[in-house]
Amino acid sequence: MENYPEELRTPPISLVSVVGCPELHQTISSFLHAEQPPINTLALPDFSKISVLAKKHKDPLASPQPVAGILKRDWLMKHRTRVSAAVAALFRADYVTGDPAQWLQVCTDLENLKAAVHGRSIRLIVILVQTNESEDVSEDLKIALRKRAEIDTKYLITFLQNDASELRQSLTRWQYNSMNINLVAVYAEFRRDWAEALRFYEEAYRALREMIATSTRLPPVQRLVEIKAVAEQLHFKISTLLLHGGKVVEAIAWFNKHIASYRQLVGSTKNSFLHWDWLSRQFLVFAELLETSSAAIPSTLSPHFGASENPLTEWEVQPAYYYQLAASYLREKRYCLDSSLSMTDSASANTLGKNPESVLPSVFVGQSARLFEQGDTIDVLPLSDAEYINYAITEAQRFQDSYEIIALFKKAYESFNSLKAPRLASYCSTRMAKEYFIAEDFNNAKLHFDGVSSLYRQEGWVTLLWESLGYLQECSRRLGSVKDFIEYSLEMASLPIFSAAEVETPNSKREYGPAGLPTLSRREAIQNEVFGLLRGENILPLTDGGCSLIITEEQPVRVDVDVISPLRMALLACVAFHDQSVKPGSPTMMTLSLLSQLPCPVEVDRLEIEFNQPKCNFIIVNAVEDLSTAQLDMDSQDVRVENAPSLILPTNKWLRLTYEVKSGQSGKLECLSITAKIGKSFMICCQAESPASMEELPFWKFEDQVETFPTKDPGLAYSGLKVIQVEEPEPQVDLILGASNPALVGETFVVPLTIISNGHEVYSGELKINLVDARGGGLLMSPREAEPFSSGNHHVELLSISGTGVEDESQTQFDNIRKIQQSFGVVSVPVLRVGDSWSCKLEIKWHRPKSVMLYASLGYSPNSTEAASQRVNIHRSLQIEGKIPISISHCFMMPFRREPLLLSKVKSLPGIEQKVSLALNETSVLIVTARNSSEVPLRVISLSIRSDGDDDSRACSVQHVGGIPADDAPLVPGEEFKGIFSVTPKVDSPNLEVGSVCLVWKRDLKLGDFEDSGVVTEQKLPSVIVEQPPLIVSLDCPPHAILGVPFLFHIRIHNRTNLLQEIKYSLGDCQSFVFSGPHDNAGFVLPKSEYIMSYKIVPLCSGSQQLPQVSITSVRYSAALNPSAAAATIFVYPSEPEFIVGVKKQESILV
Repeated sequence: MENYPEELRTPPISLVSVVGCPELHQTISSFLHAEQPPINTLALPDFSKISVLAKKHKDPLASPQPVAGILKRDWLMKHRTRVSAAVAALFRADYVTGDPAQWLQVCTDLENLKAAVHGRSIRLIVILVQTNESEDVSEDLKIALRKRAEIDTKYLITFLQNDASELRQSLTRWQYNSMNINLVAVYAEFRRDWAEALRFYEEAYRALREMIATSTRLPPVQRLVEIKAVAEQLHFKISTLLLHGGKVVEAIAWFNKHIASYRQLVGSTKNSFLHWDWLSRQFLVFAELLETSSAAIPSTLSPHFGASENPLTEWEVQPAYYYQLAASYLREKRYCLDSSLSMTDSASANTLGKNPESVLPSVFVGQSARLFEQGDTIDVLPLSDAEYINYAITEAQRFQDSYEIIALFKKAYESFNSLKAPRLASYCSTRMAKEYFIAEDFNNAKLHFDGVSSLYRQEGWVTLLWESLGYLQECSRRLGSVKDFIEYSLEMASLPIFSAAEVETPNSKREYGPAGLPTLSRREAIQNEVFGLLRGENILPLTDGGCSLIITEEQPVRVDVDVISPLRMALLACVAFHDQSVKPGSPTMMTLSLLSQLPCPVEVDRLEIEFNQPKCNFIIVNAVEDLSTAQLDMDSQDVRVENAPSLILPTNKWLRLTYEVKSGQSGKLECLSITAKIGKSFMICCQAESPASMEELPFWKFEDQVETFPTKDPGLAYSGLKVIQVEEPEPQVDLILGASNPALVGETFVVPLTIISNGHEVYSGELKINLVDARGGGLLMSPREAEPFSSGNHHVELLSISGTGVEDESQTQFDNIRKIQQSFGVVSVPVLRVGDSWSCKLEIKWHRPKSVMLYASLGYSPNSTEAASQRVNIHRSLQIEGKIPISISHCFMMPFRREPLLLSKVKSLPGIEQKVSLALNETSVLIVTARNSSEVPLRVISLSIRSDGDDDSRACSVQHVGGIPADDAPLVPGEEFKGIFSVTPKVDSPNLEVGSVCLVWKRDLKLGDFEDSGVVTEQKLPSVIVEQPPLIVSLDCPPHAILGVPFLFHIRIHNRTNLLQEIKYSLGDCQSFVFSGPHDNAGFVLPKSEYIMSYKIVPLCSGSQQLPQVSITSVRYSAALNPSAAAATIFVYPSEPEFIVGVKKQESILV
């Protein structure tokens, strides 16, 4: 599209001529250029220059000339730069209003201007230029001026030069009038009437189509070229207008109609390249137009492709589709051009060489002419069809179409990739690769062919893969890459192609590439060619621009084949052991099977079988080969040599070889690879596969062929593996784990481990300790849970391994191998003679209760000289239960017979767990209970409350109330131990930290086996709410009573607020007591004062009795206080008791 002239690619621009007042031309031109759409100006300084506007006069006596063409090449540019749509005559106002001579000059200039534009459809505009408002022209003069100029009122405009705002308004009126002038122009596109312009362009296109069979102005070839060139411009205008209007479906339908109209107008074979070049250009231009309009495509198209409302296919709306076809037709153009050159005989070649160099484009679109010089005379002569074709061929040879084709295919390839269309992208990539191949850029060609070949293998497209491999083979030949050439040749020869031999035609190479027709005979020829190269019998000749290929012993070639390699078709190797396990040193049988899909039998000179244990490697030689020579070659490697009667691989038939294998090293014995040596300088190494897990050949699994098994035993074919387990020798070393269950959380649990050598000496011993969750899962950690007992996330941690035992020179190496992690440890074991022992202690700590499996593995070598090859392993395991030793609970109690009114309790919602509320500066009782939850007797060393910081100790005072004896308190399983503390909050806080319970304990040494200074178990106490109680109720009565003897019962209500508190109280009846005083009453408690209610009570029953029920209600807070049952209990003696007071030995208190 960039090759089109600008006047074709852009909408037309009007031209206005300006005559007179040259000082205003710059202002007028700038204003018109800045408008949308812009207007060009042709400035004439005075009226003497108006002759350029006049139409050229023809001689009326001359005979009429025939029409020479359809569309002049400069027609659009002429209407932009030379033919004006309007001419503006500028006159000074003082010239009009001045003396008669000036008025006469104005009239003369107008007459001359009218005569110049007569017959050219140019509208005349008269502009009066005023310097200021005082130069007003009378209406009579304006009427006379309009009559003289023969114009309407709207085409007479006044400019006020020195008034900027008035000048702009005048220019705007003039621009509006200029647009109205365009409305009457011949071409609708000039006036932006897109619908009318589209209709006229379509009419012109249909009329042009009818000229193909009727026009005889030019020779046939040039006439068709001209019609196509004009049709191309008309089609470009129509497509641009449709896409500009958002009519994408209509634009694509018109393009298809345009292509269908001219697709069959190819012409003769010699000039057919012109047609394909033109057709390619149509697709390229339309792709570029679609690409510029691609933003509107998703919103204007129906997603239902192929439906009545959208008959298009999915790809016809994508520019990549047209880029791809443009490149394809350009390839066809190059092919036809090459055919034209090949058909040119010597005489035509001479004519082609004499083609005139002075050929140039004619004045008409699509025509060419040549300049003929004869003396001083230069004439423009037409070209004959033969001359034009020779000229076109010469011009076409100057361009390298391959790079343009590559660029187009690359655009389509990138677009299809972005649209997730890999198959279409691979098609474009293949065409790019072919163009690189034609351009002899073999590196890029090989790169692209490799990419598409992988997709063809995945999709199973045999014929396409054959073609790509043929190109890759030829690229490798040209680049001198012997290994790549062999790989591609072997893959081609092993493809499932069975068609009979066909006679190759000239189009075979064009259709299938260098590989030719995909036939069985061609496969056989490729195999014979590559195997001749492998055995040195044939050296490929030097090709055009290529290198000779040869394999020498100094530069051998090795090809590796794995389980995903396409060369599995050429050679497939599988190995099956007849047993699943074997004793060390005992022989076992192994079957080696080879399969080839090459069309001809393959003779292998030698097979090398490699294991993960190098001592088991061996080679198999062909009986034809001298066995002594093979042994001589392998003596340096100390490899066993076996003989086979024949190593010939027939097509699609397994070659089975069974041999004995003996391993003296325990562990896994695996066959790694089988290397087939062909000739002296080529090896193909195949990764060994197991018959049980062997995948089928992708290209051959759907072929109609007899199914065969890699082993004679079908059961072994389904279950055979290339791996066998070599059992370990019987260990003669004992590994003992001793520990008493269970382990307790927090303590350092010791597991003694002992190694005793009974019959083997221990060399290079390595002890591995592993802790695993007994319930499965493996990990001994919880990344999502909080760990209150440990700093990390590990529930169980291996702390250390401490070793004791013999002390010799090897003991210094004990720490050389030592690695301890949270759940894994490795330590080295010193050298042990027969009868020696070595022991160590495993220190394990439980942070959370968990059942753990302790695995201990000892690996050693019974012989100091075979430390790396033969090792014996011993495994022991022990399950250890980790349990919580002590469970700690607590409870808060209010002071005896003293009940504060806590508003947080009153406002608490039922069913929701609330924090404990304590009264400010009131002493509460905290009871901590420690219960032995394990099965092990324990001893409590100390129990205390530890504050978390200095601020907590100042905010809350915690003191011991009951002491702990100095001797360790025994705690048998299930027994509880209680500690009593007084808690006095000193600050008002909604979230006060009391501290943590710190319990120090140890196992009972009388029953346990572990010595421990003490294990600290901490449990953080929950935070409490501390608030100032508005009221505190105290019950005051003697500690005991005597039957029938009255006593005083006081109820004290203390008001701690600065407000007057109204209360209501009541005392309920009771069968055990009689009392004097009101049952219900109310009163007021003054601020910061105490209100006392007194009753005299007589007990009627002895024993533990409940005092009359007391209820205090605060009217302000709507809250009631009911003392607890314990606070209202008193013991009544039947008579006066006698107490014996003596001196008791003071107990020692441990704080």
